[in-house]
Amino acid sequence: MRKIIHVDMDAFFASVEQLDNPSLRGLPVAVGHDAPRSVVSTASYEARRYGVHSAQPMATAKRLCPGLVVVEPRFERYKEISARVHEIFCHYTDLVEPISIDEAFLDVTTCKTGAAMAMDVAAEIRARIKSQLHLTASAGVSYNKLLAKIASDYRKPDGLTVVHPARALDFLQRLPVENLWGVGPKTAQRLHGMHIFTVGQLRELSLRFLTDAFGKMGAVYYDYARGIDTRPVTVHHVRKSIGCECTFLTDIDKRSAAVIELYHAVLELVDRIARHDFEGRTLTLKVKFADFTQVTRSVTQSRVLRDKADILPLAKQLLAKVDYEHRPFRLLGLSVSRTDAEGGDAPVARWHVGELPFQPY
Repeated sequence: MRKIIHVDMDAFFASVEQLDNPSLRGLPVAVGHDAPRSVVSTASYEARRYGVHSAQPMATAKRLCPGLVVVEPRFERYKEISARVHEIFCHYTDLVEPISIDEAFLDVTTCKTGAAMAMDVAAEIRARIKSQLHLTASAGVSYNKLLAKIASDYRKPDGLTVVHPARALDFLQRLPVENLWGVGPKTAQRLHGMHIFTVGQLRELSLRFLTDAFGKMGAVYYDYARGIDTRPVTVHHVRKSIGCECTFLTDIDKRSAAVIELYHAVLELVDRIARHDFEGRTLTLKVKFADFTQVTRSVTQSRVLRDKADILPLAKQLLAKVDYEHRPFRLLGLSVSRTDAEGGDAPVARWHVGELPFQPY
């Protein structure tokens, strides 16, 4: 049986800003651009008490918290701190799987320090992060990634939760189905329509019922409801997609403006593909409308999509399938992804968000 730890830095970007600027400590802080169309990247816990959260429109955050302090992000600084956290992880195990800049899984089944208890390792890691970096992290410990991930969020901030195999089903019983990996808003809505609100209720459904309703993901939900997750901690990832997106200062509803911004996005995407030497055959267009609903359109080709000549005509075809003249859009994104035949998952956009090098429309 594996010993898995999930470590999640607490309000990472905001905490780094409060660390570097002591005058921000104790204040409600949001990291992001202070602009009408921007969103919150990370909110401090002081800001979260007002309902401010990540991915929220900055205008909404400032309305909820009139005293909100908005700080421009410093990604190089966050990467620097993240690298130092990773060094602490590697003192205990070489099996480290970063999920993002501020969280990672560790397999400490065989710990480099000889520690027998994963709980002790997690406690020591948190203590070293606090003493060396003056930041806090929350950790979850269990026998698989699913439970470790859920546990790390259980007592945030600065918490440690252990889910023993004998108590896994009890731990899951009353949790909302939204806590399970792969259960997004749409899936949760469907489950709620079936009067399934907790993991315990989900566990009462048969495998046949779930696969009929959700396809192959139904089998995943069936296992997750029983605390079953066999995925190993993976050190090396094959990048499955690469993309970019941009939010505009004013909504776009004219074809000429849309094509210009699409052209800029294609140039940025081609540059990123070249820099990462990425090969994919599926192009996905993402459009978010003024009311924050969004659509995606995808097309898969037999050849690798690498150059502007390959991507721009396809991007225009996908954009033509979106009715934005009657529904202006505020965000546009493009990504290229691998298909099953190329060694990746089915074409799903996994956005690697960055600033596009052009002025918003």
